[in-house]
Amino acid sequence: MSLGTATDGDDETSVLGLFEDSSPLRLGRGAIGLTAFLVVWWAGAQVTTPSYLLPGPIASATAFVDLFTESTPVALPLVGNVAIPVGLFKLGQSLLHYIPGVLLGATGGIALGVTMGWSGRLDDYLTPLVRILRPIPPLAWVVFAILWFGIHHTGAAFIVFVGAFWINFYGAYSGVEGVSTDYTEVASSLGVETDWQMIRLVMLPAAAPSVLTAFRTSIGRCWMIVVGAELFGAPGVGYEIINASNNLAVDTSVAYIFVISLVYVGMDVCFRTFERRVLAWR
Repeated sequence: MSLGTATDGDDETSVLGLFEDSSPLRLGRGAIGLTAFLVVWWAGAQVTTPSYLLPGPIASATAFVDLFTESTPVALPLVGNVAIPVGLFKLGQSLLHYIPGVLLGATGGIALGVTMGWSGRLDDYLTPLVRILRPIPPLAWVVFAILWFGIHHTGAAFIVFVGAFWINFYGAYSGVEGVSTDYTEVASSLGVETDWQMIRLVMLPAAAPSVLTAFRTSIGRCWMIVVGAELFGAPGVGYEIINASNNLAVDTSVAYIFVISLVYVGMDVCFRTFERRVLAWR
């Protein structure tokens, strides 16, 4: 029984592929496209009234630099008050609920996906429940996150957990389900007998491409989810976007959007490098 796949990272792959292994021709085309975008953005800002509704590229870039030149005092254990750039501090707040949410969600999703993909009986028991819960968007759990954990890191981490769980679940489930029976038959003939041995020695290595693709997808999708979760009050970059716009400092909002984009590109490139090394055998 097939529940689905988690390959919605293809569009992200094609976009970010421009930054890796690119020919001079592709880089030149990308530079032209980026320049055209900046020109259109600048022209739009010139004709927008009042001007704060659409800050131009220069004003936004200045606000971005200010995020990392202006500091805020932060009390650290065993150290005391330390001056940290505002942008770095807000980014750290977002990572405090993003990282635990992604790691716990991925661990739980992969574990359940592998188990259900391997066990037909468990699959029969849980598939109806999975089909009911899966369509619920992660941000729909905001109400419960606030009631159960409050408007803070734990609540935001819970929302990220939900998003990461389902993406990784489907990647692991479809990966295990797609493993050829030829592999298991050969493994059995070579002395692999227990379910745990079969999963560890056959299923997980064979399903690794699907599992890693799902995890990479969850990195990007959950980064978007955490920003959405912060719009409801949890501290971090997302909250600063709405807070700055409420104060009509839209250039600062755009600067934080730049931070979100750059951090995601960095995370994705790093994981793609890791993925290539792990799957070098393909």
